[in-house]
Amino acid sequence: MTSPITPDLVYQLKTAGDPVLSPDGLLLAYTLGWVDADSLEGRSRIMIKDLRAGTARKFTSGNKDSAPKFSPDGGQLAFLRSEGDDPAQVWLQPSGGGEAKRLTDLPKGVSDFAWSPDGKRMVLCADVEADIKDGPEGVPQVTVVNRVRYRYDTLGWRGDSHFHLFVVDIEKGEAVQITDGDWDDNTPVWSPDGSQISFISGRREDRDFLALSEVYTVAATGGEARLRSQGLFSVGALTWSPDGRRLAAVGSDAPEGMVLWQGWVYVLEDGKPPLRLTDDSIKPYLGFPSVMRPATINWTEDGRVLFLGEKRGESFLFSALTEGGETRELWGGSCLATGLSLDGSASAAVVSASLPDSPGEVHRIDLVNGRSEQLTGLNSEFMKDHPAAVQEKFSFERSGFEIECRLLLPAGFDAAKKYPLVLDIHGGPNGAFYDSFVPAQQVLASAGYLVLAVNPRGSSTYGTEFMMSVLGDWGGEDYLDLMAAVDGVCGRPYVDGERLGVHGYSYGGYMTSWTVGHTNRFKAAVVGAPCTNLHSMYGTSDIGISFGEAQWGGSISDAADKMLERSPLTYAANVVTPVLLLHGEADARCPIGQSEEYFTALKRLGKRVEFVRFPGCSHLFPRMGHPKMREEYMVRTLGWFNRHLT
Repeated sequence: MTSPITPDLVYQLKTAGDPVLSPDGLLLAYTLGWVDADSLEGRSRIMIKDLRAGTARKFTSGNKDSAPKFSPDGGQLAFLRSEGDDPAQVWLQPSGGGEAKRLTDLPKGVSDFAWSPDGKRMVLCADVEADIKDGPEGVPQVTVVNRVRYRYDTLGWRGDSHFHLFVVDIEKGEAVQITDGDWDDNTPVWSPDGSQISFISGRREDRDFLALSEVYTVAATGGEARLRSQGLFSVGALTWSPDGRRLAAVGSDAPEGMVLWQGWVYVLEDGKPPLRLTDDSIKPYLGFPSVMRPATINWTEDGRVLFLGEKRGESFLFSALTEGGETRELWGGSCLATGLSLDGSASAAVVSASLPDSPGEVHRIDLVNGRSEQLTGLNSEFMKDHPAAVQEKFSFERSGFEIECRLLLPAGFDAAKKYPLVLDIHGGPNGAFYDSFVPAQQVLASAGYLVLAVNPRGSSTYGTEFMMSVLGDWGGEDYLDLMAAVDGVCGRPYVDGERLGVHGYSYGGYMTSWTVGHTNRFKAAVVGAPCTNLHSMYGTSDIGISFGEAQWGGSISDAADKMLERSPLTYAANVVTPVLLLHGEADARCPIGQSEEYFTALKRLGKRVEFVRFPGCSHLFPRMGHPKMREEYMVRTLGWFNRHLT
């Protein structure tokens, strides 16, 4: 007897992240994540699996251990550990087992690290706080802000703090800062001979306003950093060539700084323009900077760059020739993959991959024959007892573009019945829906809803022209793509066109609030962390300028009228659909004032609206927040649709 997937799945599912192979390829280390049933707090520790014996064992015993990395000789495993409320530090433990010892003790902890090629040193990325003058104890002090980027969602208050690089001697434990300045330095990578460290930084004069970045190298002992990415506007990942003469990077030459949503793999060589290896049919994977581990790309001895990439909402492992030529698919499709790691000979790789019917598990890929095997089965029993929705994919043509859609059918679907339908709208606008397990969608489908997930124009993984077409046109052709998808699905006999709901988060929240201001066809709307007033968001969001000017058609002095014209708040009087607003109170990306403005307007106009505030929650809380808050988001969403659609 099977059971439906309900919002309490946040307490049932386990995660397998940060997979890494030992240099000899015989051991797999990964971060096991789960929710403690007693405290309802997230927990994580390092697991090791012997790939010859097929046995896994608990390697660390902390409550917040993550980011394992083997030493070059495989003898030690370094990882990050946070104890209590203290920031994460680097710890070391023999790979065969033994006592863990703390290596670092930096005031604000370590966010990233990398072993030197000889295993004697480590480069660290750590937060460096600006000098603060303390006043008399117990007396309040003012806070002075001198730059636009003084806060960042999830990280919180930044002030004049910056991430910089340190080098620590493994034997002595002494850390020496090697970069400094009014900018962030991150994603460090050692040169093969250990003399240089490459990293990503944003040091342009306009860095306070634009989200642009560059590649630099600096001597491992410190000194003046040298720019290595002339010709590119933004960079998201990098690696060295085996001979140390060149670099490979995921970057973009687009002045809008869109590398997170569409990058290309380049080879960087002194005195030459960047050599582009890939086209825009592939979006190299980069994760989410500052709050996720940097993406890994690898330059092999035989002249290839191996990297995870995405196209049309699916993940693949790609191989690009460093002298130019065809980029090949080595593995993948029908999944969303992260966390690439190779063994020392580049004959095997591991990734963490989510499939439409399975949350993330670790997979091993044989790079010689392309075969793969699943190495973990953390959620196998849960999924056996709680079957996932069946995913159907289809496309249609509209106004010059092919629009791809995913329709989730409830387990036990019967085409002879009538089902309510929920349109789910992704964030971005340059995000995308993938062939992956999305908990909120699975909860809705398991409750008897059809879930329509559309990738309208503006979505990434479908090429540059498709993605960039949304710039300056929020609520225009993207909205029409979504409505055309709903029209098409509503023509199917099993869809009840009188019971339609719509949900979206972030830009999806924008589009949901825009939708109910322009059509009355939906009987319920759940609006998550929206931007409803582009004019006020420009000055209150942590990315109002760097993101907003590219997306909304210019600065507030150039595009004020258009911002208001494309703001859902402007059309609040048209709303008939009952609206549920869900918003984190610590959201710096789409500040909670955006929901407050919309709620106040709808309430004053006599509309049906409810506003739920999530204390202490940032913009990413539905994915990374406290388990109780993640569960509550889904409980509220499902409850609203049940109230108005059933």
